Amino acid sequence: MPRILVLLPVFFFFTLTSPAPAMGPGMDQRQLIEMPDRMKAHMLANMRDHLKALDEIFDALAQDRAGDAAKIAEGRLGMSSMRAHGAGHMGPFMPEAMRNFGTGMHRAASRFARAVETADIEPSAKSQRDLYAAFRDITANCTGCHEAFRLH
Repeated sequence: MPRILVLLPVFFFFTLTSPAPAMGPGMDQRQLIEMPDRMKAHMLANMRDHLKALDEIFDALAQDRAGDAAKIAEGRLGMSSMRAHGAGHMGPFMPEAMRNFGTGMHRAASRFARAVETADIEPSAKSQRDLYAAFRDITANCTGCHEAFRLH
């Protein structure tokens, strides 16, 4: 998986350092999501953990620990993580589109975990492309949600 070690961190760097559109006071057109403060704090903590999980996935891949990367992806971001994140009690406060982004991110993370395992077992250009596409599906859901909705 040598290409992964080089290309994923580069992708991650450019994803996080892309300039955001300039906004002044009152110009944020995203839909404000109203929910109790404790739930808002819980949701923000979940999202910070999602970012930390992505960082840990890259670290595992950089150290050639594909199995650990897959476990982190599934356990912290994938469908099996939804109960731990309290998705059931937060869902009613979210518009349908926001719930769809969240569920899409969790599904994409599960697909990514499988793609990592496949790339580790059968290293090939195709398995690496599948891995990159699966990772992009995770971040595309995050980006879409953050572009459409806000908590503050």
